[in-house]
Amino acid sequence: MNKAVEILLEKRLMILERGASVEDLQGIVPALYEAGIRVFEVTFSPMDPEMVKHGREQIAAAVRAAGPDMVVGAGTVLSLEQVHAAYEAGAQFIVSPHSDPEVLKESKRLGLAVMPGALTPTEIVMAYNAGADMVKVFPADSMGMGYLRNLRGPLPHIPLLATGGVNPDSIPLFFEAGINAVGTGITVVKPELVKAKNYAEISRLARVHIEAIAKASK
Repeated sequence: MNKAVEILLEKRLMILERGASVEDLQGIVPALYEAGIRVFEVTFSPMDPEMVKHGREQIAAAVRAAGPDMVVGAGTVLSLEQVHAAYEAGAQFIVSPHSDPEVLKESKRLGLAVMPGALTPTEIVMAYNAGADMVKVFPADSMGMGYLRNLRGPLPHIPLLATGGVNPDSIPLFFEAGINAVGTGITVVKPELVKAKNYAEISRLARVHIEAIAKASK
């Protein structure tokens, strides 16, 4: 099993961030690591005309700032160009909002873990059969916990990551529905905290989520 996936399945929590500067990431990543976060996703910004260049710089900054047992990956990966930029910057996994066979194939060729997005049973099974290490159910909160629970019934063998609507209160509900791990950004790395460089509060919020994970996993 890929190291990134192994850690995510163990810790059950991934924190993601979109749009932070290289300087910001030098404060954000250590704060998250200190709190106990071990999986971090730098998300590409499709509205940025220099998305690939900036994404590569941001991923590289996060990799440099990460602790020794922390894995860093790239999110909102929509193209092969982004896959290559993420790989060159040191990313260890790729996350997409959709399932693109070419993105998946190239990521696997480069030795990266791949977590494509899917929503329906057909999409989830197709992504997994194509080589996905985990499948990201997105947007997870839009369909409700009953839907997720029903998905898990016939697909117990497929590792599922949920993003969308994840917070300390919803974490136990996701786990009760059979989700293996969750990802969130805005509930931890809040824009106003980044702007104020309040990394201590970011670290505290990360610990709140970790505590919710621990409690829900008992």
